[in-house]
Amino acid sequence: MRTRRGVIAGFLASGLLPRLGWAALGNPTFLAAAQLPDDSYGLLGMDADGQALFTVPLPGRGHAAAAHPTRPEAVAFARRPGDFALIIECTTGSQTARLQAPAGRHFYGHGVFSSDGSRLFTTENDYEAGRGVVGVWAAGEAYQRLGEFSSGGIGPHDIARLPNSNTLVVANGGLETHPDSGREKLNLATMQPNLSYLSTQGVRLGQIEMPTALRMNSIRHLAVRPDGLVAFAMQAQSRAGAAVGLIGFHQWGRPAELAVYPRSELVELQGYIGSVAFSTDGTQLALSSPRGGVVHYIDAEKKCYTRRVPNRDVCGIGASAAGFLATSGTGCVTVMPNGRPTYHHSYPHRWDNHLIAVAPPSHG
Repeated sequence: MRTRRGVIAGFLASGLLPRLGWAALGNPTFLAAAQLPDDSYGLLGMDADGQALFTVPLPGRGHAAAAHPTRPEAVAFARRPGDFALIIECTTGSQTARLQAPAGRHFYGHGVFSSDGSRLFTTENDYEAGRGVVGVWAAGEAYQRLGEFSSGGIGPHDIARLPNSNTLVVANGGLETHPDSGREKLNLATMQPNLSYLSTQGVRLGQIEMPTALRMNSIRHLAVRPDGLVAFAMQAQSRAGAAVGLIGFHQWGRPAELAVYPRSELVELQGYIGSVAFSTDGTQLALSSPRGGVVHYIDAEKKCYTRRVPNRDVCGIGASAAGFLATSGTGCVTVMPNGRPTYHHSYPHRWDNHLIAVAPPSHG
Protein backbone atom coordinates (compact mmCIF):
# COMPACT_ATOMS: atom_id res chain seq x y z
CA MET A 1 0.00 0.00 0.00
CA ARG A 2 1.39 3.37 -0.97
CA THR A 3 1.37 5.97 1.73
CA ARG A 4 0.09 9.47 1.18
CA ARG A 5 3.68 10.73 1.45
CA GLY A 6 4.76 8.15 -1.12
CA VAL A 7 2.08 9.23 -3.56
CA ILE A 8 3.15 12.86 -3.24
CA ALA A 9 6.82 11.88 -3.64
CA GLY A 10 5.91 9.98 -6.80
CA PHE A 11 4.20 12.99 -8.28
CA LEU A 12 7.20 15.14 -7.41
CA ALA A 13 9.62 12.72 -9.04
CA SER A 14 7.54 12.63 -12.21
CA GLY A 15 7.10 16.39 -12.30
CA LEU A 16 3.33 15.88 -12.40
CA LEU A 17 2.35 17.23 -9.00
CA PRO A 18 -1.30 18.28 -9.32
CA ARG A 19 -2.94 21.08 -7.37
CA LEU A 20 -3.66 19.24 -4.15
CA GLY A 21 -6.05 20.29 -1.42
CA TRP A 22 -5.69 19.99 2.35
CA ALA A 23 -6.88 16.36 2.05
CA ALA A 24 -3.43 15.44 0.74
CA LEU A 25 -2.09 16.22 4.22
CA GLY A 26 -4.73 14.26 6.09
CA ASN A 27 -7.14 17.18 6.36
CA PRO A 28 -5.35 18.95 9.22
CA THR A 29 -7.61 20.82 11.61
CA PHE A 30 -5.00 23.17 13.10
CA LEU A 31 -1.70 24.88 12.43
CA ALA A 32 0.68 25.76 15.26
CA ALA A 33 4.22 27.13 15.55
CA ALA A 34 6.71 25.53 17.92
CA GLN A 35 10.31 25.38 19.00
CA LEU A 36 11.59 21.92 18.08
CA PRO A 37 13.87 19.61 20.12
CA ASP A 38 17.01 20.77 18.26
CA ASP A 39 16.15 24.41 19.10
CA SER A 40 15.06 25.13 15.54
CA TYR A 41 11.54 26.34 14.76
CA GLY A 42 8.73 24.88 12.73
CA LEU A 43 5.09 25.11 11.72
CA LEU A 44 3.09 21.95 12.43
CA GLY A 45 -0.25 20.66 11.24
CA MET A 46 -2.36 18.52 13.53
CA ASP A 47 -5.66 16.69 13.38
CA ALA A 48 -8.76 17.16 15.52
CA ASP A 49 -7.34 14.89 18.23
CA GLY A 50 -4.03 16.73 18.52
CA GLN A 51 -1.92 14.29 16.51
CA ALA A 52 0.84 15.96 14.50
CA LEU A 53 0.55 15.33 10.76
CA PHE A 54 3.43 17.32 9.29
CA THR A 55 6.19 19.76 10.19
CA VAL A 56 7.76 22.44 8.00
CA PRO A 57 10.79 24.53 9.09
CA LEU A 58 10.73 28.23 10.00
CA PRO A 59 13.77 30.54 10.10
CA GLY A 60 12.86 31.91 13.52
CA ARG A 61 10.23 31.91 16.24
CA GLY A 62 6.69 31.92 14.88
CA HIS A 63 3.55 33.39 16.38
CA ALA A 64 0.47 32.55 14.37
CA ALA A 65 -0.44 31.49 10.85
CA ALA A 66 -3.14 31.91 8.23
CA ALA A 67 -4.46 28.93 6.27
CA HIS A 68 -5.55 29.40 2.68
CA PRO A 69 -9.27 28.53 2.38
CA THR A 70 -8.84 25.97 -0.43
CA ARG A 71 -5.24 25.02 -1.18
CA PRO A 72 -2.74 23.53 1.31
CA GLU A 73 -0.85 26.75 1.72
CA ALA A 74 -0.05 28.50 4.97
CA VAL A 75 1.35 31.89 5.86
CA ALA A 76 3.59 31.63 8.90
CA PHE A 77 4.16 34.90 10.76
CA ALA A 78 7.11 35.82 12.93
CA ARG A 79 6.61 36.90 16.51
CA ARG A 80 6.21 40.67 16.90
CA PRO A 81 8.14 42.73 15.88
CA GLY A 82 8.88 40.21 13.14
CA ASP A 83 10.15 40.94 9.68
CA PHE A 84 9.19 37.68 8.01
CA ALA A 85 6.04 36.02 6.84
CA LEU A 86 6.61 32.86 4.86
CA ILE A 87 4.32 31.26 2.31
CA ILE A 88 4.62 27.51 2.75
CA GLU A 89 3.35 24.84 0.39
CA CYS A 90 2.49 22.31 3.08
CA THR A 91 2.36 19.18 0.92
CA THR A 92 6.06 19.51 0.14
CA GLY A 93 7.24 21.73 2.98
CA SER A 94 8.70 24.17 0.48
CA GLN A 95 8.78 27.92 0.92
CA THR A 96 7.20 29.43 -2.19
CA ALA A 97 7.39 33.12 -1.24
CA ARG A 98 8.51 35.41 1.54
CA LEU A 99 6.61 38.54 2.48
CA GLN A 100 8.82 41.49 3.27
CA ALA A 101 7.19 44.39 5.06
CA PRO A 102 8.01 47.74 3.45
CA ALA A 103 10.51 50.08 5.08
CA GLY A 104 9.14 51.49 8.31
CA ARG A 105 6.75 48.57 8.85
CA HIS A 106 6.80 45.31 10.76
CA PHE A 107 4.29 42.48 11.10
CA TYR A 108 2.26 41.89 14.26
CA GLY A 109 2.03 38.12 13.81
CA HIS A 110 -1.46 37.71 12.33
CA GLY A 111 -3.22 37.74 8.97
CA VAL A 112 -6.35 36.53 7.22
CA PHE A 113 -7.38 35.62 3.68
CA SER A 114 -10.32 37.00 1.76
CA SER A 115 -13.24 34.60 1.38
CA ASP A 116 -12.12 33.52 -2.12
CA GLY A 117 -8.46 33.25 -1.15
CA SER A 118 -7.31 35.86 -3.67
CA ARG A 119 -6.06 38.39 -1.09
CA LEU A 120 -4.13 38.23 2.16
CA PHE A 121 -4.49 40.94 4.81
CA THR A 122 -1.76 41.46 7.42
CA THR A 123 -1.64 43.60 10.57
CA GLU A 124 1.40 45.88 10.58
CA ASN A 125 3.02 48.72 12.52
CA ASP A 126 3.83 51.96 10.70
CA TYR A 127 6.21 52.70 13.54
CA GLU A 128 7.59 56.06 12.41
CA ALA A 129 4.07 57.49 12.11
CA GLY A 130 2.82 55.63 15.20
CA ARG A 131 -0.22 54.13 13.46
CA GLY A 132 -1.55 50.73 12.52
CA VAL A 133 -1.99 49.58 8.94
CA VAL A 134 -3.40 46.55 7.15
CA GLY A 135 -1.16 45.30 4.35
CA VAL A 136 -2.85 43.91 1.24
CA TRP A 137 -1.17 41.13 -0.75
CA ALA A 138 -2.16 39.26 -3.92
CA ALA A 139 -2.36 35.61 -2.89
CA GLY A 140 -0.72 34.26 -6.03
CA GLU A 141 2.62 32.71 -6.84
CA ALA A 142 4.72 35.72 -5.77
CA TYR A 143 2.38 37.32 -3.20
CA GLN A 144 2.91 40.82 -4.54
CA ARG A 145 2.05 43.67 -2.19
CA LEU A 146 -0.89 45.64 -3.56
CA GLY A 147 -1.03 48.38 -0.95
CA GLU A 148 -2.20 49.13 2.57
CA PHE A 149 -4.85 51.02 4.51
CA SER A 150 -5.35 52.27 8.05
CA SER A 151 -6.28 49.66 10.66
CA GLY A 152 -8.40 52.28 12.42
CA GLY A 153 -6.09 52.61 15.41
CA ILE A 154 -2.67 51.96 16.95
CA GLY A 155 -1.06 48.58 17.50
CA PRO A 156 -3.29 46.25 15.44
CA HIS A 157 -2.67 42.68 16.52
CA ASP A 158 -5.23 40.06 15.50
CA ILE A 159 -7.39 40.29 12.39
CA ALA A 160 -10.36 38.15 11.37
CA ARG A 161 -13.06 38.06 8.73
CA LEU A 162 -16.76 37.98 9.48
CA PRO A 163 -18.28 34.74 8.11
CA ASN A 164 -19.83 34.77 4.64
CA SER A 165 -18.47 38.24 3.98
CA ASN A 166 -15.31 40.19 3.28
CA THR A 167 -15.77 42.45 6.29
CA LEU A 168 -12.60 42.51 8.36
CA VAL A 169 -12.50 42.99 12.12
CA VAL A 170 -9.24 44.27 13.62
CA ALA A 171 -8.10 44.21 17.24
CA ASN A 172 -6.35 47.56 17.62
CA GLY A 173 -4.54 47.07 20.90
CA GLY A 174 -3.80 50.76 21.36
CA LEU A 175 -0.13 50.23 22.26
CA GLU A 176 2.49 52.21 20.37
CA THR A 177 5.86 50.49 19.99
CA HIS A 178 9.03 51.05 17.97
CA PRO A 179 11.70 48.47 17.04
CA ASP A 180 14.42 50.76 18.42
CA SER A 181 12.76 50.43 21.84
CA GLY A 182 12.24 46.68 21.73
CA ARG A 183 8.87 45.72 23.20
CA GLU A 184 8.59 48.87 25.35
CA LYS A 185 5.13 50.47 25.36
CA LEU A 186 5.48 54.14 24.47
CA ASN A 187 2.00 55.58 25.03
CA LEU A 188 0.51 54.06 28.18
CA ALA A 189 -0.74 57.46 29.31
CA THR A 190 -2.84 57.96 26.18
CA MET A 191 -3.55 54.46 24.82
CA GLN A 192 -7.06 53.84 23.50
CA PRO A 193 -7.78 50.34 22.15
CA ASN A 194 -10.64 49.70 19.75
CA LEU A 195 -12.34 47.08 17.64
CA SER A 196 -12.58 48.25 14.02
CA TYR A 197 -14.71 46.83 11.22
CA LEU A 198 -13.26 47.51 7.77
CA SER A 199 -14.07 46.66 4.19
CA THR A 200 -11.36 44.96 2.15
CA GLN A 201 -10.88 48.32 0.43
CA GLY A 202 -10.10 49.97 3.76
CA VAL A 203 -13.42 51.73 4.36
CA ARG A 204 -14.21 51.96 8.09
CA LEU A 205 -17.64 50.41 8.56
CA GLY A 206 -17.82 50.67 12.33
CA GLN A 207 -15.74 50.94 15.47
CA ILE A 208 -16.13 50.45 19.21
CA GLU A 209 -13.77 51.96 21.77
CA MET A 210 -13.21 50.72 25.28
CA PRO A 211 -14.80 52.76 28.10
CA THR A 212 -12.56 54.68 30.48
CA ALA A 213 -12.36 51.80 32.97
CA LEU A 214 -10.94 49.55 30.23
CA ARG A 215 -8.80 52.12 28.41
CA MET A 216 -5.60 50.36 29.53
CA ASN A 217 -6.77 46.90 28.50
CA SER A 218 -5.17 46.15 25.14
CA ILE A 219 -7.44 44.20 22.77
CA ARG A 220 -5.21 41.45 21.39
CA HIS A 221 -7.00 38.36 20.10
CA LEU A 222 -10.29 37.50 18.44
CA ALA A 223 -12.66 34.61 17.88
CA VAL A 224 -15.60 34.91 15.49
CA ARG A 225 -18.71 32.74 15.61
CA PRO A 226 -20.49 31.84 12.33
CA ASP A 227 -23.35 34.22 13.20
CA GLY A 228 -20.88 37.13 13.44
CA LEU A 229 -20.52 37.29 17.23
CA VAL A 230 -16.98 38.50 17.98
CA ALA A 231 -15.21 37.58 21.20
CA PHE A 232 -12.27 39.83 22.03
CA ALA A 233 -9.56 38.99 24.54
CA MET A 234 -7.59 41.67 26.35
CA GLN A 235 -4.28 42.06 28.16
CA ALA A 236 -4.27 44.56 31.02
CA GLN A 237 -1.62 47.25 31.29
CA SER A 238 -2.77 48.26 34.79
CA ARG A 239 -4.07 46.51 37.91
CA ALA A 240 -7.29 48.47 37.71
CA GLY A 241 -8.07 47.20 34.21
CA ALA A 242 -7.28 43.62 35.18
CA ALA A 243 -9.90 43.82 37.92
CA VAL A 244 -12.66 45.12 35.61
CA GLY A 245 -12.70 42.51 32.86
CA LEU A 246 -10.59 40.84 30.18
CA ILE A 247 -13.05 39.18 27.80
CA GLY A 248 -15.77 40.91 25.82
CA PHE A 249 -18.33 40.19 23.10
CA HIS A 250 -19.59 42.32 20.26
CA GLN A 251 -22.04 41.81 17.42
CA TRP A 252 -22.59 44.23 14.59
CA GLY A 253 -25.17 46.88 15.53
CA ARG A 254 -25.25 46.01 19.23
CA PRO A 255 -23.40 47.30 22.30
CA ALA A 256 -20.31 45.44 23.50
CA GLU A 257 -20.68 43.24 26.59
CA LEU A 258 -18.13 42.10 29.16
CA ALA A 259 -18.29 38.51 30.37
CA VAL A 260 -19.61 38.21 33.94
CA TYR A 261 -16.82 36.89 36.15
CA PRO A 262 -16.33 35.92 39.80
CA ARG A 263 -13.56 38.13 41.17
CA SER A 264 -11.33 35.22 42.25
CA GLU A 265 -11.33 33.66 38.77
CA LEU A 266 -10.74 37.02 37.11
CA VAL A 267 -7.73 37.63 39.37
CA GLU A 268 -6.44 34.17 38.47
CA LEU A 269 -5.88 35.31 34.86
CA GLN A 270 -3.23 37.78 36.09
CA GLY A 271 -4.36 40.38 33.58
CA TYR A 272 -3.45 38.27 30.57
CA ILE A 273 -5.41 36.20 28.04
CA GLY A 274 -3.30 34.43 25.42
CA SER A 275 -5.83 32.89 23.01
CA VAL A 276 -9.57 32.47 22.61
CA ALA A 277 -11.86 30.16 20.59
CA PHE A 278 -15.53 29.28 20.21
CA SER A 279 -16.69 25.67 20.47
CA THR A 280 -17.86 24.05 17.24
CA ASP A 281 -21.51 24.48 18.24
CA GLY A 282 -20.92 28.10 19.26
CA THR A 283 -22.34 27.71 22.76
CA GLN A 284 -19.05 27.98 24.64
CA LEU A 285 -15.94 30.09 24.54
CA ALA A 286 -12.58 28.92 25.87
CA LEU A 287 -9.70 31.23 26.76
CA SER A 288 -6.17 30.58 27.91
CA SER A 289 -3.92 32.37 30.39
CA PRO A 290 -0.28 31.25 30.32
CA ARG A 291 0.45 33.48 33.31
CA GLY A 292 -2.38 31.97 35.31
CA GLY A 293 -1.72 28.45 34.01
CA VAL A 294 -5.41 27.91 33.34
CA VAL A 295 -8.12 27.54 30.68
CA HIS A 296 -11.46 29.19 31.43
CA TYR A 297 -14.84 28.39 29.90
CA ILE A 298 -17.50 31.01 29.16
CA ASP A 299 -21.17 30.43 28.36
CA ALA A 300 -21.34 32.27 25.02
CA GLU A 301 -25.08 32.91 25.26
CA LYS A 302 -25.22 34.12 28.85
CA LYS A 303 -21.77 35.76 28.59
CA CYS A 304 -20.69 34.38 31.95
CA TYR A 305 -17.84 32.30 33.38
CA THR A 306 -18.64 28.62 33.97
CA ARG A 307 -15.53 26.56 34.78
CA ARG A 308 -11.73 26.31 34.88
CA VAL A 309 -9.17 23.71 33.78
CA PRO A 310 -5.62 24.05 35.18
CA ASN A 311 -2.93 23.76 32.48
CA ARG A 312 0.64 24.95 33.05
CA ASP A 313 2.04 27.44 30.50
CA VAL A 314 -1.03 27.03 28.28
CA CYS A 315 -1.62 29.43 25.40
CA GLY A 316 -2.95 27.92 22.16
CA ILE A 317 -6.69 27.20 22.08
CA GLY A 318 -8.74 25.61 19.30
CA ALA A 319 -12.01 23.78 18.84
CA SER A 320 -12.82 20.60 16.93
CA ALA A 321 -15.39 17.82 17.02
CA ALA A 322 -13.25 16.23 19.76
CA GLY A 323 -13.74 19.29 21.99
CA PHE A 324 -11.40 22.12 22.86
CA LEU A 325 -7.68 21.54 22.37
CA ALA A 326 -4.97 23.43 24.23
CA THR A 327 -1.22 23.63 23.56
CA SER A 328 1.38 24.61 26.11
CA GLY A 329 5.03 25.51 26.38
CA THR A 330 5.56 22.22 28.22
CA GLY A 331 4.90 20.29 24.98
CA CYS A 332 1.44 19.03 25.91
CA VAL A 333 -1.57 19.06 23.60
CA THR A 334 -4.57 18.58 25.90
CA VAL A 335 -7.93 17.46 24.53
CA MET A 336 -10.89 18.62 26.62
CA PRO A 337 -14.22 17.13 25.52
CA ASN A 338 -17.11 18.40 27.65
CA GLY A 339 -14.82 20.87 29.36
CA ARG A 340 -12.69 18.23 31.06
CA PRO A 341 -9.05 17.26 30.27
CA THR A 342 -9.65 13.69 29.14
CA TYR A 343 -6.29 12.99 27.49
CA HIS A 344 -3.19 14.66 26.13
CA HIS A 345 -0.31 14.10 23.78
CA SER A 346 3.20 14.95 24.91
CA TYR A 347 5.65 16.34 22.36
CA PRO A 348 9.31 17.35 22.73
CA HIS A 349 8.30 20.80 21.50
CA ARG A 350 7.64 24.16 23.08
CA TRP A 351 4.35 25.17 21.50
CA ASP A 352 4.03 28.83 20.71
CA ASN A 353 1.06 31.16 21.14
CA HIS A 354 -1.75 29.92 18.92
CA LEU A 355 -3.69 27.07 17.41
CA ILE A 356 -5.00 28.32 14.07
CA ALA A 357 -8.03 26.59 12.55
CA VAL A 358 -7.52 25.48 8.95
CA ALA A 359 -11.24 25.98 8.41
CA PRO A 360 -13.64 27.87 10.72
CA PRO A 361 -15.73 25.65 13.02
CA SER A 362 -19.29 25.03 11.94
CA HIS A 363 -22.22 26.21 14.02
CA GLY A 364 -25.25 24.13 14.74
